[in-house]
Amino acid sequence: MKKALVVGASGGMGYALVRGLAARGIEVVAFARGKEKLVALFQHQPNVTIFTGDVFNVEQLEKASHGVEVIFHAISFPYQEWEAKHIRCLNILIKVAQAQQAKIALVDNIYAYGRVSINVVTEDARKDPQTKKGKIRLAMERTLMDSSVPSLIVHMPDLYGPNAENTILHETLKSVVQDKKANYVGNMQVAREFLYTFDGAKAMIELALRSDTYNQNWHVPAVHTVTGEQLVTILRNITGYKREVRTVSKAMIRILAIFSPFMKEMKEMMYLTEQPVILSGEKYEKAIGTLPQTSYKEGLQETMLWLKKRK
Repeated sequence: MKKALVVGASGGMGYALVRGLAARGIEVVAFARGKEKLVALFQHQPNVTIFTGDVFNVEQLEKASHGVEVIFHAISFPYQEWEAKHIRCLNILIKVAQAQQAKIALVDNIYAYGRVSINVVTEDARKDPQTKKGKIRLAMERTLMDSSVPSLIVHMPDLYGPNAENTILHETLKSVVQDKKANYVGNMQVAREFLYTFDGAKAMIELALRSDTYNQNWHVPAVHTVTGEQLVTILRNITGYKREVRTVSKAMIRILAIFSPFMKEMKEMMYLTEQPVILSGEKYEKAIGTLPQTSYKEGLQETMLWLKKRK
């Protein structure tokens, strides 16, 4: 791969993908709507071309994708816009990829699996989403697989990392940096996965560089599961934070959902904080090698440093 396009480059995974691709000497087009943020993130980054545009504007996307071999789909829409935008956006990217004879690498989450009864989920596990958002993600997967475009679908758990602001953990970390009382969404005794964005990007780039990895699903799990209590302990050790961390329960989300469209959408995903989907990385490690595994301590240190610089 000599040239790639990252759509959604100003988001958490988009930022990590642009940085990871550029570090490998690959020419990257960083595409997003906000020029100011793109400039702030990438103006001094070698191998990166900034392209401001609308993902629903085919002409702009075609111009941005000229000569690229892989289009990385890292766009994150607000929950309340998923139904209207996700499939529409994907169909446009498929059209553009077909015109450019490019491949598509999709950053995906775990929603399509629905509620699972097994301890660790492999790529051949049955997908049976019960939520609206899980059904949308499954429809995206099927749309991509049914197209003529070679594609990677890479499932990742909840994310955290520099510039990863639209994540379930971000509000907790932001409050810690500001030395305010923090909220943690979900049961603090339940072990869940939180993947450092740069680990996810590195693994995804490795998959995208190979020819025998396409038209498949892949999992990129976190280094290990961790409870909220363990995360808070790590944060306290890193920062000296001493304030209270409150649990945001399902009952609280239900109340907030009355007043907030986002919380209304968040409500149906709260089952993942009680019955997490834990991903197996066995397929990746057999085919590619050891997964990137940044410790929570190191990943949180880097994330908190990023946040402190932007207070």
